[in-house]
Amino acid sequence: MNSIFLSNEIIIFLFVQLTLFILLFVAFYFSFFIIKNWDFSKTSNKQYKLEKTSYLVILIITFTLIVKIFLFPYFAYTLDNLSNVVPGAMCAAGIVGANKYGQINLFLKIVILFFIGIWLIINSFDIKEKTYPYTKKKYFLYIFIFILSIFELILDFLFLSNIPTKEPVLCCSVIFGVNSIGSKIPFDLSINTLLILFYMIYLLIIFLNLQKKAFLNLLTNFLFLYIAYYATTYFFSTYIYELPTHQCPFCMLQKEYFFVGYFIWGTLFLGTFFGVASFVLKLILKKDFDFIYRYSIIFNTLFVISNSFYVIRYFIVNGVFL
Repeated sequence: MNSIFLSNEIIIFLFVQLTLFILLFVAFYFSFFIIKNWDFSKTSNKQYKLEKTSYLVILIITFTLIVKIFLFPYFAYTLDNLSNVVPGAMCAAGIVGANKYGQINLFLKIVILFFIGIWLIINSFDIKEKTYPYTKKKYFLYIFIFILSIFELILDFLFLSNIPTKEPVLCCSVIFGVNSIGSKIPFDLSINTLLILFYMIYLLIIFLNLQKKAFLNLLTNFLFLYIAYYATTYFFSTYIYELPTHQCPFCMLQKEYFFVGYFIWGTLFLGTFFGVASFVLKLILKKDFDFIYRYSIIFNTLFVISNSFYVIRYFIVNGVFL
């Protein structure tokens, strides 16, 4: 057995993940029956029982999906702790890049988080209506989330079981090293150009949210996510670490940096999520929701401010830029 599975954090993570999967499977089983027979316009005894069953199933789904949201940062924390037992790894970057399943697994988890958020919002609107108009839609979406969760669980075991404990892995200084900037930043952009795009796209997002342009907001937020990742990794992170050669999106998750990475990446995800959700929810529910646009502005602004803060603070303290 791979010694990775003897880690307390991994044991806890897999136990919770498997428990949640069992609950998801139970809900998945009843979902088909509910979708097939649901008709709120009927007043039959069968429909009444179906509503009671649906209430319990929705409770299971809601609880399980909320726990999965909190399990994601714990997963990141677990990977960071594994860097203490995997040779060559200095942070979660080395663990994620330890085999071919790491990046796919991480990406899938983020995608699942997005759909979980969409499901929770749709469910919140559905239970507020007397006729539960979105019941079938949210169950179809749940089935899709469950299918993704199957692949996620498989990837979890493939990823963790293939992390080497005797052979060294690449550390973040090699993966995101200063010598590889030119090849890592898209389109060979300079740092200055990257930063100009970063702030210009952010301002465009604010404008589109205020104008409630859902589709353009979707496209712009995806573009901002792409640019923001590189800007944070190759510029802003150096001010967090206060070292021009230290460029890594994962080290900021560590306690040495007060776990600020969870806030930075969390606000970026939420800002992008609400920006994309403005279009997705409009497509599914045929409505515009003001709070979605407002939250997109708030979280994207928090992300930009938190990144910019470290640059400003460094300049005030040292009188120079890195």
